[in-house]
Amino acid sequence: MSGRLRLCFVFMITSLTLLSEISVAVDTITPTLSLKDGQTLVSTDGNFELGFFTPGSSKYRYVGIWYKKIPIKTVVWVANRNSPIPDSSGVLSIGTDGNLVLLNQQARIFWTANATSKARNPVAQLLGSGNLVVRDGSDTDPQDYLWQSFDYPTDTLLPGMKLGWDLKTGLNRYLTSWKSPNDPSVGDYSFKIDPHGFPQAFLFQGLIPIYRSGPWNGIQFSGVPEMKSNDIVSFDFTFNEEEVYYKYTVKKSSVFSRLMVNTTGLLQRYTWELGVNSFWILFWYARKDQCDGYKNCGPYGICDSNTSPICECIQGFRPQNQKTWDLRDGSDGCVRKTNYVCQKDDGFLTLKGMKLPDSSKAFVDESMSLEECATQCRSNCSCTAYANTNINGEGSGCVFWVVELIDLREYLQEGGQDLYVRVAASELDAAEGTKADKRRRIILITSIIGGLGLLALAFSIIYLIVWRWRKTRSQWKKDTMHPLWRKRKAEDRSIRRKSIREKSQDLQAVDGAIASTRECYSDESNNDDIELPLFDFDTIETATDNFSDANKLGKGGFGSVYKGELDDGQEIAVKRLSKNSGQGAEEFKNEVMLIARLQHRNLVRLLGCCIECQEKILVYEYMQNKSLDSIIFNKTKSTILDWRKRFNIIVGIARGLLYLHQDSRFRIVHRDLKASNILLDGDMNPKISDFGMARIFGGDQTEANTKRVVGTYGYMSPEYAMDGLFSVKSDAFSFGVLVLEIISGKKNRGFYYSNNQHNLLGHAWTLWKEGRALELVDTSVGDSYHTYEVLRCIQVGLLCVQERAEDRPIMSTVVLMLSSETATMPQPKEPGFCLGRNFMEMMSTSNKQEQDSCTINEVTVTMLEAR
Repeated sequence: MSGRLRLCFVFMITSLTLLSEISVAVDTITPTLSLKDGQTLVSTDGNFELGFFTPGSSKYRYVGIWYKKIPIKTVVWVANRNSPIPDSSGVLSIGTDGNLVLLNQQARIFWTANATSKARNPVAQLLGSGNLVVRDGSDTDPQDYLWQSFDYPTDTLLPGMKLGWDLKTGLNRYLTSWKSPNDPSVGDYSFKIDPHGFPQAFLFQGLIPIYRSGPWNGIQFSGVPEMKSNDIVSFDFTFNEEEVYYKYTVKKSSVFSRLMVNTTGLLQRYTWELGVNSFWILFWYARKDQCDGYKNCGPYGICDSNTSPICECIQGFRPQNQKTWDLRDGSDGCVRKTNYVCQKDDGFLTLKGMKLPDSSKAFVDESMSLEECATQCRSNCSCTAYANTNINGEGSGCVFWVVELIDLREYLQEGGQDLYVRVAASELDAAEGTKADKRRRIILITSIIGGLGLLALAFSIIYLIVWRWRKTRSQWKKDTMHPLWRKRKAEDRSIRRKSIREKSQDLQAVDGAIASTRECYSDESNNDDIELPLFDFDTIETATDNFSDANKLGKGGFGSVYKGELDDGQEIAVKRLSKNSGQGAEEFKNEVMLIARLQHRNLVRLLGCCIECQEKILVYEYMQNKSLDSIIFNKTKSTILDWRKRFNIIVGIARGLLYLHQDSRFRIVHRDLKASNILLDGDMNPKISDFGMARIFGGDQTEANTKRVVGTYGYMSPEYAMDGLFSVKSDAFSFGVLVLEIISGKKNRGFYYSNNQHNLLGHAWTLWKEGRALELVDTSVGDSYHTYEVLRCIQVGLLCVQERAEDRPIMSTVVLMLSSETATMPQPKEPGFCLGRNFMEMMSTSNKQEQDSCTINEVTVTMLEAR
């Protein structure tokens, strides 16, 4: 072949390739036009794009749909999620049977759309909604689809998609998580509509339900009070003989919204507004507190995250297992106080603001009124409760239960609806009596307050009159008084002030003595204050074998911790405050009053306490794997923590901190977050412990100042260590140090890199800047990690340890960055670290040691300022 012919041939091939690529830069695939790896389809409005992609660090190729206008590649649907292509030879085309099919060069089929009907002129088209459809090109109805991707969702629900059942065909549309950020195959978690009884949605882990939305009440799911239609988004639920499904619609074209189940089992809704956002905004998520866990309080138990303990029984019921109930385990639920016999005079107790109980076995009649529903329930001795199915307007429809009431939750402010629970007449009278007593108490208290207010007003008026008269008289005396007399009066006032100060100090000393004496007794008033079961000292002594050294788990500035076993076989951890400890009654009370009111799966659970004279003892749930530092800093034990366990520990700590900072009843700053204060249970789930130094913030308070710094050097933020300023951002700094320690298996305090004498933060920062961040990973992890997750965690850790507090993220942002594969994260700035120095240099002069903001001191500072 001559050079000119060769050139013409190359030109023809290049032109055909370019024409092919240009021709598929549209929204359709036809029998004569296929989609090859490297080419894409784009919807006509430019919102979505379909093509081949490789997730994370995977080496496989998949066909998926993602947002075209969003710079972060966010995949919303995957065709061959369980059948990846090992190379880039994939082709998506229309097969001879009219179905959409995915093949490679060897004609091996990796995926096919199973359209039930065959078209004469089949066309596959990517719509502006993100829906990939197969239709007959000659059909006059463009919405008559033979097959659509919306019927086979993966982990994401888009606007207009139906989540639920086509009862005529048996098609069930539900979400399933990816296995990992690098593997879109079917994971462990799924989100489904249960069409039985009064339909509702469940989040499953395998076959086990872990979250329930509650049934649709005409406005929202009764367990999702945040779900409210507005000018941007609206929600809809259809329930009839042909279909049961939920869907939502976005009314603003510049706003994208998606509901997804991520790889860790979180059900999350994200939003993005074009021209406004630079990353996905977490709008809502399920399982945000303990009461979102399925049947956390068992049958006839009501969960309320605003109370402590969070479980209580319905009026007329008592805990089925009082012992476990006292230990704040309400999973056994409640039973009736008296043997129940169906009577005509049975009544119904009204529970307001309730998430309706599990309704999968409930009976529904949309034609009944609420009065007819009550009559129907009263006439059936098996009926346990009833409610409206629709709370719009005056309410309509009837749903009633003939089984135990499970997974009840109360919303105090908004959300939920009225539930009418059947109780015996005697219990109803007792409930009415309780309400009447409350009303009488309110009236009495109001009257007393009103009377005291009037009395105070009268005294104020008299006081003002007397004060004015005395001031006028004093001024007259002052004007007419001799200078020597004035001097003598001034000396008398000085003597009186001194006497008053001395008496005040004496009174404070007396009050302190009285307070110390009261701590030696465990009377009823103390019970009410502590709100915890009180153990007697003999029980604790027996459980720990007289505090034997064999049972000692560890020792700190507070004293020692012992393993114990109660008479019923329950294992406990006993924290005994040393009489010589720097942590005294204030820290003890602080920890009891705080942790007794906190309920979260990532906070250690306090079972009770013992206060007898000089003894101050806290009783916790026993953590089989002890503290985090005993594992990650031990070369032998650290091998049991593969990357997945370390990642779960990082996420668990973040969720626990988010609860403390934002989701608990108080805004709490821990102030001593470190590896030794992270305990691990038998499944390596992390639990934050030791709240003796924690501080409560007011609702609008963002930071505070202390004259005495408490905490542990190496974990303290610069502004806290130097100036005594602490906030949720100082906890974020400690968390960042923990993240880098968990990844590296090395301590920040006492670690110095041999070449540049940096501590761990400085070493991590250097590796990050040089693009060698993966060198930070602990060698004991091996190859078990995903590069994507490790780099994201290192970046989160460095963001949290930035020198300036305002640059650090809050914990809600941290949880989002850790749990989302698509969240955009800023580049970290230099951390708040100091250069390491030789140990002898550090000890050579006290002046240098005072000027340096680092220390090798291993001691935890435990002195607290007076409150």
